[in-house]
Amino acid sequence: MEHVIVWDIETVPDLAAAARVHGAATDKDARDALGDKFPKLFLHQIVCIGALVAQRVDGAWSVTAIGAPHLGDRTEAELIKSFVDRIGELSPRLVTFNGHGFDLPVLRYRAMMNRISAPGLEVRRYFRRYGDDALDLCDALSSFNAGSKMKLNDLCSALNLAGKPDGMDGSKVEQYVREGRITEVAAYCECDVVNTYRLWLLYELFRGTLSPEQHGRSEGALSRFVHDRLAGKPHWARLVDLAPIASAAEVAPSSTAA
Repeated sequence: MEHVIVWDIETVPDLAAAARVHGAATDKDARDALGDKFPKLFLHQIVCIGALVAQRVDGAWSVTAIGAPHLGDRTEAELIKSFVDRIGELSPRLVTFNGHGFDLPVLRYRAMMNRISAPGLEVRRYFRRYGDDALDLCDALSSFNAGSKMKLNDLCSALNLAGKPDGMDGSKVEQYVREGRITEVAAYCECDVVNTYRLWLLYELFRGTLSPEQHGRSEGALSRFVHDRLAGKPHWARLVDLAPIASAAEVAPSSTAA
């Protein structure tokens, strides 16, 4: 069975590690040492791992799980171990948005920081520069040109996908975690992976690995999965508010003047 895992992580600065690096005596000193700059990748603590798991059935993709376990329920080590073990079980293709620039290296650093054996991350060539076992849509869609990269939310808005929840973005994760609002961070992360999955389906349609009919069935399967769970996941309602863009096969050809 062919599987894909679309995933995303949310992080906060690891002040204990920053203190060791900068010789700081307290968390405040470590935070001051980090300043306002984006911390180096090994100084990010994972607080949430969002993932959507899908399998290909009769040519179309069918979602089997969406979730975002977080530090409110598990330790960072448990989050990482569960995720990498699942990758090892399924040997999936991994799909991210900016995963090569952030998520994958952070996951590796944090596995090492927590002394976790993660052979699941070696079942396919996820860390190889060339290949698509781990597809970074940000890289692929910008043709690996830094000047052409775009934000996920902007791209989703242009493509008529739901985008991020109003008032929430990655810059607020640390504040939300500090305020004990980790479940809101997890909800935000789940929305991101669903939007990334829909973007990936459009990319596969463009590449011809999904036919218009298969793309439509894949979108329909996602919609049913989300609708069936809205009672327990009310924040998913925004994910189905916007109608999917019609494929070329569904658009009537325009008439031309004689």
